Amino acid sequence: MAPHYRMPIFSKMSENFDCDFYFGDHMQQPIKKLNYNELQGFKKEFHNVFFGNSFYWQRKSVRLAFKKYDYFLLSGEPFCISYWFILLIAKLLGKKTVTWTHGFYGRESGIKKVVKRAFFKLFTKIMVYTDYSIDLMKKEGIKPEKMFCIANSLDTDNQLVIRKKLKKTDIFTSHFGNDDPVMMYIGRIQKIKRLDLLVESFYKLKNEGVKCNLLIVGKDDENVDLPKIINELGLEDSVWLYGPCYDEEAIGEMFYNSAVCVSPGNVGLTSIHALTYGCPVVTHDNFPYQMPEFEAITPDVTGSFFKMDDVDDLTEKIRFWLEKSTDEREATRSAAYRTIDEKWNIHYQLEVMKKVFV
Repeated sequence: MAPHYRMPIFSKMSENFDCDFYFGDHMQQPIKKLNYNELQGFKKEFHNVFFGNSFYWQRKSVRLAFKKYDYFLLSGEPFCISYWFILLIAKLLGKKTVTWTHGFYGRESGIKKVVKRAFFKLFTKIMVYTDYSIDLMKKEGIKPEKMFCIANSLDTDNQLVIRKKLKKTDIFTSHFGNDDPVMMYIGRIQKIKRLDLLVESFYKLKNEGVKCNLLIVGKDDENVDLPKIINELGLEDSVWLYGPCYDEEAIGEMFYNSAVCVSPGNVGLTSIHALTYGCPVVTHDNFPYQMPEFEAITPDVTGSFFKMDDVDDLTEKIRFWLEKSTDEREATRSAAYRTIDEKWNIHYQLEVMKKVFV
């Protein structure tokens, strides 16, 4: 299906290529769908029929393989059975296929590794989020000349307009009543995000005399019940449970005024979001269990990687960013901006596509 955050890059594709869009209608996890009425070139939504927790079929999608398109761009999902039929028909008809994919994570083994290897070898070209994954795929015998690193992006142009207007504000001093540095988390509040580690690190820092505050932005999707944990530790006066926020200007202000963004579980697009507004990111170092956007982080420059599940190491990595001087914080902000402007944006992605669709 088409998640709403893809709208900016899909719009750029519709402006620069003669392309049609077809999407599945739903997945099994709650993901906000983009508004098809706003996307030029949208043609149809197919019904996803699931078999258990992984495999599914997109009804009536295979017939697309017989249409007169030069390229067929598929998501990199080998569990979609209808994709295999499209790929095989395209091969028989001599048509070109491209996938836009996470590729290999590094945790694949056994039959899963075999299936993914066979799946990716069927494509004419492969657009992969990270160089990390490309290196893994090379080791699996995927030809390097057909792989392209496409990175990832959010609403680049809109966010750059907001970024140019950002400045230091009293958003935190007015709420907390002090000038202490703020660490923040933004995203869905889920068990996999390990926010218990974040709160524990925050508690350790406070007990060690480190002056700081904690901001948590997001909706509790899984009854994690952070208020209970925070109250039991007596931290309620220095933790701001903001709740969900979809106001991009407000989010930009939070990132800009925070000392560090911490995502103890996998980091995903939060990394791109934070760096876009100049905020360094701390997340875990077990890359096979990360999302692709971890690759945007440069250790000690735009963020840090801590030993997965190690609260002591997490605490030290957070401390490193809380203790930065004003000048050092500005240097970090500039480095984060460069990271986004050079690669993790819709314009970089569009240039990659122009090399692929030739």
